[in-house]
Amino acid sequence: MGDTDVTTATEPGAPWLIVGLGNPGPDYAMNRHNVGFMVADLLAGRIGGKFKRAGKAQAQVIEGRIGPPGPGSRRVILAKPMSYMNLSGGPVTALRDFYKVPTAHIVAVHDELDIDYGVLRLKLGGGDNGHNGLKSMTKAMGPDYHRVRFGIGRPPGRMQVADFVLKDFSAAERKELDYFVDRAADSVESLVIDGLERAQSSYNS
Repeated sequence: MGDTDVTTATEPGAPWLIVGLGNPGPDYAMNRHNVGFMVADLLAGRIGGKFKRAGKAQAQVIEGRIGPPGPGSRRVILAKPMSYMNLSGGPVTALRDFYKVPTAHIVAVHDELDIDYGVLRLKLGGGDNGHNGLKSMTKAMGPDYHRVRFGIGRPPGRMQVADFVLKDFSAAERKELDYFVDRAADSVESLVIDGLERAQSSYNS
């Protein structure tokens, strides 16, 4: 049935590809659109590695394991595409093919406009809801990958969506940002170790 067959996700030893979505460069670092990078950076600290350029793929990666030592741990490739958000599909597909990752073992961590700030929603498959990173990924490999959706809320007043997502989190939002990013990283670990249903029951609020 191809690489979107969810049953392939249960193959012993199949790695997970965790993709934090964002835009590269210091000008974008604290943008709402870059919360996926923030979660990836926190997970990198937990794994204990440093991002490095991934060969021909336009991405930075860390290879490591998540979970308790022994058979309960999972092999993961943590990635940040360096192609800009609307071209994320190319680097992710290259990493999927290189590491032989089933599509159902890919997790995209991204900002979500239609969810209140800091609220998480985990799911498998679905539409892109206008998110350019998801749109690029789905065009490249289909929709059957996991998503960790980090709520950023809707822009105030008449502010355009494009302006809102490319602005830094507000001073009020930054007071809770570290907590919410930490919780999002926890949810990724739970998804990989415990499975989607248990992670949803714990983190979908």
